[in-house]
Amino acid sequence: MAVKLRLKRMGAKKAPRYRIVAADSRFARDGREIETIGHINPTTEPETVVVNEEKALNWLRNGAQPSDTVRNILSRQGIMKKFHDEKIAAKKKA
Repeated sequence: MAVKLRLKRMGAKKAPRYRIVAADSRFARDGREIETIGHINPTTEPETVVVNEEKALNWLRNGAQPSDTVRNILSRQGIMKKFHDEKIAAKKKA
C-alpha cells in the first residue's frame, strides 16, 4: 500500500477548505483517508494552516510520500527540515 500525504477538498462551491490527510494513493482525491493530519483555509488573509507536527513526522518516518503541494506546506511549517535533520542524524549515528 503506497501511502501519500495529500489534500482533500472540503467546503462549498467557491469557498474551498482542504484537509491534509494520509491516504492510499489508489483512492480518489476526496475518498477514503487513513488519518487527518491538519487543515488549510486558503480564503483567509493570510491563509490559515494547522498541521499536527507529530502525526506528520510519524507518517514521513514510515515512508509516506507527500504531494508537491503538501511538501511545500510542510516546508513552510518547518516540518520537512526536522524530518531531513532526523535522517541525517540517523545516518551519522549508524
